[in-house]
Amino acid sequence: MAAPHAHAAHTDRPPSSDRARRLLALLLIPFAVATAIGVAVLWPGTGGSPLAPELGAPQELFDAEIVSVERGACTGTPPEADIRCARARARLLEGPDKDKVIQLQEQSEAGAAPLLQIEDVVVLGYYPGAGEGFEYSFADRQRRAPLAILTAIFVVAVVGLGRWKGLRAIFGLGISLLVLTAFVLPAILAGTNPLAVALVGSAVIAAAALYLAHGFNAWTTTALIGTLISLALVGVLAWVFVDAAQFTGLADEEATFLQVTAGQIDLRGLLLGGIVIGALGVLDDVTVTQVSAVWELHEAKPDYGRWNLYRAAVRIGRDHIASTVNTLVLAYAGASLPLFLLFTQADQGLLDVVNGEAVAVEVVRTLAGSVGLVASVPLTTALAVLVVTEGGGREGRRRKQPGRSGDPRRFRSRAEERFWQANEPPARDGGTAVAGPPAPPTEEGPPGTGER
Repeated sequence: MAAPHAHAAHTDRPPSSDRARRLLALLLIPFAVATAIGVAVLWPGTGGSPLAPELGAPQELFDAEIVSVERGACTGTPPEADIRCARARARLLEGPDKDKVIQLQEQSEAGAAPLLQIEDVVVLGYYPGAGEGFEYSFADRQRRAPLAILTAIFVVAVVGLGRWKGLRAIFGLGISLLVLTAFVLPAILAGTNPLAVALVGSAVIAAAALYLAHGFNAWTTTALIGTLISLALVGVLAWVFVDAAQFTGLADEEATFLQVTAGQIDLRGLLLGGIVIGALGVLDDVTVTQVSAVWELHEAKPDYGRWNLYRAAVRIGRDHIASTVNTLVLAYAGASLPLFLLFTQADQGLLDVVNGEAVAVEVVRTLAGSVGLVASVPLTTALAVLVVTEGGGREGRRRKQPGRSGDPRRFRSRAEERFWQANEPPARDGGTAVAGPPAPPTEEGPPGTGER
């Protein structure tokens, strides 16, 4: 029978030594200073200008409820052509014309066009400069309710399993979104170098997310340093190969539209920034896992030695990387699935497809991020081994018991001590009771004679 064991390593890790803290500070301070300077220099101020009205963007968006729908042949088409359209009327739920019922423009129902029904809530674009009867136009369906429900399920699942740590992780996610919307996006729209903005913003996001989720300690700082070093490597690789491949940054429609609406944006830099931010989401996962593996291995076997500890943790990292790289490839392939279908339909060869900028960009994005992930394993593991072996370990809080080197029964926790003291077997032949299970034999003699 074993005493219950709580994984205290996750909530109450042994403190690191002064030497280890000095080492971490020496490595982290340059990143912290560079990030602070970067935020101050790159801060966007008021951000970019809004879209010009002549580009067709609505001035505002308002919710409306469909009150009637008439279906029939589209205007100007013969009935035998069977081209059907819907003519809907909607009651505005907000805006300057609230509660007014308006006639929407005719909507085709061909293909994947939205099929409007009575009581559907939709979003209408407001064009105050348009002629009478054309001020409102269908923009999209209103999806706030299902998105809010899914968000609530996500929060409950994370907090239910992670408890306080899960709640802190949710706050970290909120800070990440805040950094993106308040700093990264406005700075890019203001014409600042997107790669520099992405690197600075990613450093702030990584620090906030890691420290909120795991606390301010040597364990988290080690993971953060590994993440930042690997992120810098991803940025360098992306810069080199985006330049070597001579990408224009115009591989998708959004970039082409930005060239018209925000000509001050460096589209190639925007591509680089996207690669860096995309890699961050996986990098911190890998570095946290590696640091955790090193700490747990060291606490389970404190006399393992630095080299053996490093090798064992790297073996764990290999398994993680093998699955993570495949995850990255499938994620990018899934996002580009319609594009791959078009190329397949055009009967283009694999090499021709890869050579096109739309796909080549994803190849560089995937491979640059994957190289950064692979490099993060030995880098973070080596740093974690150095820190954890300098900081003592749980063996300082346990009493050594006779046994072979590496045997887990060499160390008994306080809970285990209390259990065996409360369940001492009766003494035999007038001798004293033996507390706990018999210790394993050693090479120097029978149990209790010492440890080799």
